[in-house]
This record gives sequence, structure tokens and C-alpha cells, in this order.
Amino acid sequence: MPARRIAAGGREISAVSALELFLEEAVGGVIFGLVLGYIAYRLLRSVDNYTVEILLTLSVVAGGYALAGALHTSGPIAMVVAGLFIGNRGRVLGMSEQTRKHLDTFWKLIDEILNAILFVLIGFEVLLLHLNGRHLLAGLVAIPLVLAIRYVSVGLPISSLRPFHAFGRHTVSLMTWAGLRGGISIALALSIPASPHRQLILWVTYTVVVFSILVQGLTIGRAVRRVASAS
Repeated sequence: MPARRIAAGGREISAVSALELFLEEAVGGVIFGLVLGYIAYRLLRSVDNYTVEILLTLSVVAGGYALAGALHTSGPIAMVVAGLFIGNRGRVLGMSEQTRKHLDTFWKLIDEILNAILFVLIGFEVLLLHLNGRHLLAGLVAIPLVLAIRYVSVGLPISSLRPFHAFGRHTVSLMTWAGLRGGISIALALSIPASPHRQLILWVTYTVVVFSILVQGLTIGRAVRRVASAS
């Protein structure tokens, strides 16, 4: 995929190429996810058998992710959008109560299994990483940059929606601090092919993820309570 080629140093980076990549990966992933989610929703509405419906959702994930890669769009973004479509509209209008119950149980089990496998692989990968002071410093510098980028990405849509919806004064700050990174970030970093930049990307990703889990994750409850008491 183009993003992996850039990360591996196999493609030139410019403002034009970055914009093209954003449109291709992000916008293309959203559009593909909407189309895939709508198709799955129509299929779910036409079936009243929880076994078939579970297999349909599984085929969306497995086949949709592979097809997104073939179309050079972002598989994770496409799956998130399709999942939101199916999990909201499809869940309410296309599934029976029995299907919802079995579907939740199935995907919770799959989530636990895949998370366990992923973090085992993460542990093995840590053993292969070479400690480098410059890489660690880059990871520490990336932490405030990631938080600042999330603040902007959360703040802009919320600001645009304020005329139509009332948000709390600290909504943007809390959503920024609550943005935890974990399995998906590390899985994407691990998928980068061998290159001179792979170690740097892995170290930066690991550092940001560890900070988000240990610092943000352990303090978000306290932050919410402080905001609630101040309101």
C-alpha cells in the first residue's frame, strides 16, 4: 500500500503526494466502508437466521479488509465506518433480538482471542527491538504532538456542530485525553516491511501507546470526576 511504501522509504513525500494519499486512503476508506456497510445492512435485513447473519458480518471484516487493500484504501477506516453503519442502523432495523445476543457474544469472544494473540506478538517484538536513545526521545516528542493533533481533529468537528448541539465546556479536552492508542496502532506499525525506518516507527508507536494506556488510561476517570465536580 502507498502508506507502507512511504513508511519504508520507498516513495517520495510532498504536499501533493500527501494530499493524494489522504484522499485515497482516508476518504476512499470512508466511502468504501459506507458502501460495504449498506450492502451488508441490506443482506442482514433479508435474512432472519443468526448463524447466517454472524457469517455475513465475519465476511464483511475478512473480505472487506482484503478488498480495501486491493483498492488501495484504508482497511481500518473502512471497517470502522462499515461497523458503525451495521452496528447502528443494521443492528436496530436488520437484526432480531436473538441475532443481536448471539452476535455480541461471538464478536466479544473474537475480540478477546485476537487481543491476546496480538499482545503476545507485541511481547515477542519487544525482545527484538534495540534500545536506542534517539528513538526513545523521538517517541517522547511524539506524545504531545499526537495529543495536539487529536485536540485539533476533535475540536474542529465539535466547534462546527456547536450551533446544532450543546456540548460541555471541557468536551474537547476530555475527548482528547480519552483517545487511547493500543492494539491497532501497534499492529499497523508491525505490518511495515523491513526498512531503515521500521525501528524508529515501532519505538515511537510503542512509546505513545504505553503513555496513553498507563498515563491517560489511569487518569481519565479522575479527570472526568474533576470536570463533573467543577460543573
